[in-house]
Order: sequence, then structure tokens, then C-alpha cells
Amino acid sequence: MARLLLSASALALAATGQMASAQTNQSATSSAQSSDSAVGISEIVVTAQRREESAQRAGIPIDVVSGDELTRQGVNEAEDLSKLVPALNVQSAGGANLTFFLRGVGNFTVNGYSDPALAFNYDGVYLARPTSASGVFYDLARVEVLKGPQGTLYGRNATAGAINVIPQAPKLGDLSGYMTASYGNYDALTLEAALNAPLSENAAVRVSGNLAQHDGYLSDGTSDQRGRAARVQLLVEPSADLRIRVAADYSHDGGKGTGSSYAGRYAFNYQAGQYAFVPSGLDRSVGLFDPEAQAYRQSLFLGVSGRTAAPLDQNVYLDNAFYGINAEISYDTGIGTLTVIPAWRRSKLDTRFGNPAFIGWNQETDNQHSIEARLTGDRVGMFDYVVGAYYFDERVKGNYTFAQQALNAYQDFDSKTRSLAAFGRVTAHLTDKFRFIGGLRYTDDHKRFDGQADVFVIVCTARNAFGAPDCPTVPLLPVTDSFTELQPPYLIPPANQARPIGATGAILTHPVTSVNSVLNSGQLTWRAGIEYDVGPQSLFYASAERGYRSGGFSLSAGYETYRPEYLTAYTIGLKNRLLNNRLQLNIEGFWWDYKDQQIGRVGVDARGNQGQFSQNIGQSRIRGAEVDVAFLPVRNTLLSADIQYLDTRYKSFVYREPVGPSGQPPLTGCATSLASGEYTIDCSGFPAFNAPKWTINLAAQQTIEFGDYRVVAGVDTQYRSSRYVQADFLPQERAPGNWMTNAQLSLSPQTEAWEIVAFVRNIENDRILLNTPVYSAASSLQEITSAPRTYGLRAGIKF
Repeated sequence: MARLLLSASALALAATGQMASAQTNQSATSSAQSSDSAVGISEIVVTAQRREESAQRAGIPIDVVSGDELTRQGVNEAEDLSKLVPALNVQSAGGANLTFFLRGVGNFTVNGYSDPALAFNYDGVYLARPTSASGVFYDLARVEVLKGPQGTLYGRNATAGAINVIPQAPKLGDLSGYMTASYGNYDALTLEAALNAPLSENAAVRVSGNLAQHDGYLSDGTSDQRGRAARVQLLVEPSADLRIRVAADYSHDGGKGTGSSYAGRYAFNYQAGQYAFVPSGLDRSVGLFDPEAQAYRQSLFLGVSGRTAAPLDQNVYLDNAFYGINAEISYDTGIGTLTVIPAWRRSKLDTRFGNPAFIGWNQETDNQHSIEARLTGDRVGMFDYVVGAYYFDERVKGNYTFAQQALNAYQDFDSKTRSLAAFGRVTAHLTDKFRFIGGLRYTDDHKRFDGQADVFVIVCTARNAFGAPDCPTVPLLPVTDSFTELQPPYLIPPANQARPIGATGAILTHPVTSVNSVLNSGQLTWRAGIEYDVGPQSLFYASAERGYRSGGFSLSAGYETYRPEYLTAYTIGLKNRLLNNRLQLNIEGFWWDYKDQQIGRVGVDARGNQGQFSQNIGQSRIRGAEVDVAFLPVRNTLLSADIQYLDTRYKSFVYREPVGPSGQPPLTGCATSLASGEYTIDCSGFPAFNAPKWTINLAAQQTIEFGDYRVVAGVDTQYRSSRYVQADFLPQERAPGNWMTNAQLSLSPQTEAWEIVAFVRNIENDRILLNTPVYSAASSLQEITSAPRTYGLRAGIKF
């Protein structure tokens, strides 16, 4: 039905466009530009290659979302980018942590001692921690999404790609500003404002802020939002050759954070030696802390502890603060422009979350310093060039508690990273139409990790007639900041020993893993490409590039360190503007080879204890094509489509796991075999997770003008085919194909001095499956889902 409604709406809008007024349309939201003699699709200027150029003239795989489009789609969190960029998948992973996947490349590991596969850059500064992507989506010029490894021009190497979030910069001699406010269901309130003011002939300041909040989308009040942020920028141009911009920002995340619902449990039949999935019968809107869910929870059996689960501690919250200061200094040296970007960022995190069906309590302080210097040289003969150097220093101090009732894991760690890099890229203009591009980067990464994991496990030694653990009276472990806070009847055993828990028939074990290690790696990455101007507005490009992501650490026995991963990407594309700039047609084909892939997962470590760790266990092939079309059949009608086809397959995905204390086989949809007390799990042949075969974005927008006013009607929809959302490849971890449709209607004067907008998002009201954390102690499966249908009004003024 939704697809029929969308098709009918698009046809109606197109028909209306044939009768629309022929007056000039200068709407930014229509992505159209016009003069008295011409109308066409507007250009978007990007800086993805460290120089200003039209996105249509950049011979790289890139998607760009303008600031106006971000506002129109209500984007104020990183997760919202997924609905605008077909190649991108962003999901919550617990608390304030985010995971980013691009064409099936990403990582589930979101702790303070692993690097993300996709580099997130804010205002030209690389942000090392996934949580730091919060509180930056306001007063933006654009967001650039680069697809594929970034191994030459960017601050840190990344295998999947990069997201560049670029705020609006101050403007000299301009007194201007805006304010927008929206209100909708779930008591959703968003306020955003900015003021640009001249201080003198050669100085200006821009101050902006944002408040975004809504009640929980789940019945227990979780999946809410309580965010606020502010940014101030000072621009000074002492001379025609020197430009200095200094910025400071602050943001805070509060509320309860992302929630989940019980999908069901995996019941193990000891006699048959198999798992069977038993649905919970609960709706996806029922959060874990809802009384109905708490009652269901108490039916879950906690494996080796020999008893059922207790109600989940309801004290969950976000209390995360982020600070940053950065500068951009540009100086025309006579041989080119020298740009220096020094930056400092700090995060202070205090988060208690429950969406894996146990309580995670992360207390963490992140400090990072970086400085980048690059020279964009003036053309010398046939050559353009960029050379530069980069320094990055980060320290993370963390204290984590993972309280699973039958198991508590306490992690204390101090992680330090220092990265040095030198890079260069040269463009040779072999003819007026043909160019060759070559780039190299050498990176030296030095990491040091000092940490200890103290794990406490309740192990029932009594068995029932079926051989299953049976200790119904054993008390479960509470949520504590430190294991020293455990009270009797628990007697804290010495490291790697056990003590009885009263007369319950259970013992408390205390395995300890310490990691004090150093990792050093030096890598040379590269890029080679060609560009050919097929016509005045047609660009053919092809490239091959290699990127890597450095190795890291895990606080689990036998998995203390893991190696770097590598991705080599081959791309061929054609960008076109046709029909007097009324038709944009971009086509891209790609083939990625992914080796030594790092996979983060929860499993049994070398000592038979449950842990969370990363391994190099994957090699995959990723190939596909993307077609991007924008069409102005008449001046006031804009139609667009962005279609991605993705074919992914793991060529090798094999890992081993010792038999755990429960004696049960690993919970996986992959083939398993047992030999010498160790399981071999083979997931080779499966598609990459978070990689739908088809992603289709369709949109139609119609402007109707009457006198000094105009109405803009828009509808857009996205289809994603079925995809696995976790690497266990269980049938319940495969999200079905889905459509999600949005619509809005706006009224404004031709001057754009004000605007009133009515909107509705997720018309289908589907809670789409995003993530499926597993509560291993109880073999239960949870579902994190998207927002339901939301709607509201937005009003804004500009001056």
C-alpha cells in the first residue's frame, strides 16, 4: 500500500508541475537554481579532496547531503544519515555508542580501545570515539560521505570510508541568522538557532546552538533523546593572505538512551543437543523495563548458574559531555596554500544501559590532541599537488561494568595511541581532458594498553535428572561499580580461584585477565586514479586505493591483541549533467577486497570464560553498482532516485571456540564441528552483515507558486532488502526487506524570510529491525528497532 501511495503521489506531483507557475524558483530545498534564462540542478561544493570543487567534478565515490536537506529530513543524530545515504548503515550498539557500516564494512566493537572502520571527521578533525558523533548535527553546511578506504589524504586510516560533518563558517561583513523550532508526537521538541555578526571589517563571529529531545519510543521510556549543544566560531582575516578561524563546541547527551525489546530465547535441548527459538510473544514496542517484559524475563534460565533471571535493574541513564577546541589557519605562501588544523577534544562519559538485557555501566574519559598541516600547491607545469603531515595522540581511561546477574565483568584500563603520518597526492594534467592521480601515505601507529578484567561467574555444581545445572536459591550478582562492593553471601575469591556461595550448591569463580602490551605498526597506503572529461559536464573516473585499520587489544584470554585489517577498492564511475543541466545521471561500479577483517563478538575465551573480544577472522569480496539520478522535467518539479546493488560474500570466515562451562555448543547459524574440546565455526559463504542487496531511495518534490508565496510538497521513500544485522547469522538476526516513507508540506514567502512545515516520517509505522544483541547468560535475543511513525510542525525564520 505504501508503495502504491508513493507512486500515486509522485505522479500527482509531476502532473501538478506541468501546470505550475513559470516564475523563478530559488528554493534551496528544491535543489534547483535559476536565472531569467536558465533553470537547472544546483551544484554542491565539496572539500573532500582538500580543495574546493563541485561534487560533480570530483572523481571519487562520494554522497553529499546539504544543510538544508538535513533540516528538511529532521537529521539531528548520526543514525538519521542512514535514510539519506544508501551505502551507509548507522545503528546504536548500547548506551551512547554507535556503529557505522558502509557497504558491509564496519565493526561492532565500540569500546574505548578499538578504532572505528569508518572515520568520523567533524570540522576537519578526526574523532576517535563513536560516542563523539553526538551533538554535532546542527547549523551545518553539508555532510560528505566518502565510500571506500581513506588511505592518503585523511587524518586516520580507515577501511570503510569517511563521514565529514562540516559546520557553517562565519561570514565577514554579514549580520544574519535563523531560528527553527519543531514540535511533534512523543513530546518531540527541537530548537536550533544561529547568529552571524561582523566584529570589524576583517572579523566575524558565528554562534549557534541546538536542543533536541523526545520521549521514549518504547513503553518503558527508553529510546528517548535529551540532547543540547552549542558552538562558537571566530573568523579573522588580518590580511589578504591569512585567514584564521577558531571554534569551540560543547554538547551533552542525557535521558535513558537506546532501548530494546525481547524477541525470544534459544532453548537448548540437552538430549538432542540442539537449540530451538521460542518467541517471547511481546510486541517490539514493549521495552525491557516494562512490567510485562520484566515478568517474561523471570522465565529465562541463566545457564550455568542453575536458576532463572531476576528483574532487570531499572537505573539506566546517559550523562555524557563532549568538549572541543579547534582552529583552521590558512596562509597563502606564494607557492600554494598552507593549512594548519590544531585540535583538542575531550569526552566525559557516564552511561548505564540495558539494551543487551543486562546492565552495562561505562565510565570513561577520552582526551585527544591532533594537528594536521598540509600544503595545497599552486600548479607547477602539468602538476597539482597536496603534501602534508599529521599527528594524533589519544588517551582513554575507562572503567566498565557488565552486570549479567549470573556473570559480572569489571574492566579497568588505560589506553594510549600515538599516530604519525606523512602524505602526498599529485595530479598530472596529461591533456586538457585527461588527468592521472597518484597518492601515498606512510603511517606509524604506536599503541599501549594497560588493563585488567575481573570476571565473576556463578557456577552451579548441582545437576538435575537431565544433567542441567539446578541451583534455584543461589543469589544473583548485583550491579556494582567495583567487585570490591560485593557483599555476603559472596566471598570474593582470589584471582583465578573459586569460593562456595553458602549452601546453595553454587560456587563463585574469579578468572582474571591482565593485558599490558604494546603494538607498533607502520603501513604504506596508496591511491591511483584517472579522470577524463568526456564532455563539458561529463566526467569519467577510475581508481584503485588501499586502506588499513590498525590492530588493537581485547581484555579476554587468548585474544589479547589482533592485527590490522586491509581493504583494496577498485572503482569506475561516470558523472553527467544533461538536458541543459536538468538531468543528473551518475553511475558507479565497485569491487572491494577485504582481508584480515576484524570482527568483534561475544564468545568464550581461551580459558572457557565468556568475554567480548576482536579477532582477525574474515576475508570478503564486496562488489556492486550505484546509480544516482536527479531530474527536473519542468522548473518546479524535482524527481530523484539513488539505487545501490550490493553483492557481498565471505570468502573465509572461520574461528574457533573452546567448550564453555555450560557444555553447550556456540549459538550460531553457521556450520560447527567439535574436535579435541574445541568448536570450529565456519561462516564462509554468508553475505556481509548490514549489507542489503538492494537499497533504493526515491523522492519527488513539487513547488507551487502563488503571488509572493509558495508551497513545497515532498515525498520520499527508502527500500532496503533483507540483511543480517549481526555476525552470528541466526535466522532471527535477518531483518526482512522494508519500505520507509516520509512526507512534508511547507509554506513560505518567495523571500524565504520564514517557513512553516508539516511533516510525517515513517508513514508505514514499522519498527524496523536494526540490531539484535544477545544476552548470552540466558540465550535470549533482543531487538533494537527504528523509531515508529512520527509527525509534527516546524517553523523557522531567517534574517
